[in-house]
Amino acid sequence: MATTTRIQPHALVRASGGPRYAVALAVDALGTGLLRPFLLLYGMTVLRLSAPTSGIAMTVGVVVGLVCMPAVGRWLDRGARSTVVAASMLVRVLGVAMLLATPAGHVWLFATAALFLGIGNQAWPAAHAALVATVAHGRERDAALAGGRALRNAGLGAGALLATACQAGGTTALQALAAVTGLAYLTAAALAWSVHVHAHPAVAAAKDRADGPAPRMCALLAANVVYVFCLNVPEIALPVVLATQMHAPPVWSGAIFVTDTALVVTLQVPVTVLMSRFSRRSVLALAGVVLAASYLGFLAATSLGHGWSAPAVATVSVVCTIGEIIYAGSATALVTALTPAHVLGRALARFQLSTGFGLAVSPAVITALAPHGPAALWGSLAAATLLSASAVATEKDQEVPHSGCCRQARAGA
Repeated sequence: MATTTRIQPHALVRASGGPRYAVALAVDALGTGLLRPFLLLYGMTVLRLSAPTSGIAMTVGVVVGLVCMPAVGRWLDRGARSTVVAASMLVRVLGVAMLLATPAGHVWLFATAALFLGIGNQAWPAAHAALVATVAHGRERDAALAGGRALRNAGLGAGALLATACQAGGTTALQALAAVTGLAYLTAAALAWSVHVHAHPAVAAAKDRADGPAPRMCALLAANVVYVFCLNVPEIALPVVLATQMHAPPVWSGAIFVTDTALVVTLQVPVTVLMSRFSRRSVLALAGVVLAASYLGFLAATSLGHGWSAPAVATVSVVCTIGEIIYAGSATALVTALTPAHVLGRALARFQLSTGFGLAVSPAVITALAPHGPAALWGSLAAATLLSASAVATEKDQEVPHSGCCRQARAGA
């Protein structure tokens, strides 16, 4: 199996879509980081909605946004790449514009704005992965996907820090943040569209016909719903546990979140490159084992005496982040490796549906299990993740080449 043993920045940028596309990703992530942590606060402070009403409206927006994924998959399979990425950014511009135009107390307009933001947030990952799979192949593609995630996390973190610094400005500052977010999305969309990456589905279909139909990946998709819970551990599970069960000061939750972001930014590409010597499916199964071990570590940490539990949880969170990095570096890469090029869009759309569903239900599941004690929360997550890892490891498949699609792609970067 081919491996990637060195990281060459220029090659990585080229494989990721080129310099302009990298700038588009950074600007888009910066805008998302500015608004995402404070969208709930915007609904409560600027629009004077109650916290439950704002939260429900945001959840509905995210869930309904998943309905667009089949159409996004079909659009990608007609050859569109950078156009779909740009569209996912432009629809968020509409969401921000509607947010700014919503009068105080109008929950349905706020929910509609959240819907447009949700559509863009759900469509972007599949469109981005399809674009990278078109301009790169093999392990270079895996590294490029990892590089895109690292860049996006850096932008999200920087945006969140800027938004936090501006938060003291009150209502006016939140409205300004939303406006800057809209401008960032608009700029990113223009940059992404200018790359002009397009695939040729007819050529890809002719080549892939001999390779058989698209794999169903039922076990992989089901397992992904459980795996993706790890993304909400530092943002939801640990703050809830630290605040309600350990009565630890908020600084611990903040430190864990910052550490998680920093580790993803610095280690996502090196770890993905290191794991390239093993099969993607084996690496994804390993990610489940590491995540399950971290959940059991959290269970053990919560049993320690006062003064020791919070530092122990922070230490174990590093293991959880390593599992998250391994998972993120192998899951999408496995889907792109398994799927014939002419149906790649629909496969990535199905994968994003499983990811979006897991992200949507995980806060409710985590907050429902947490009051029943550490064993209920961490024991259930560990058992479900180990079961998912077993399902991933035992599912049979055959990776298919994408070189035909890559040679037929054209990129203007």
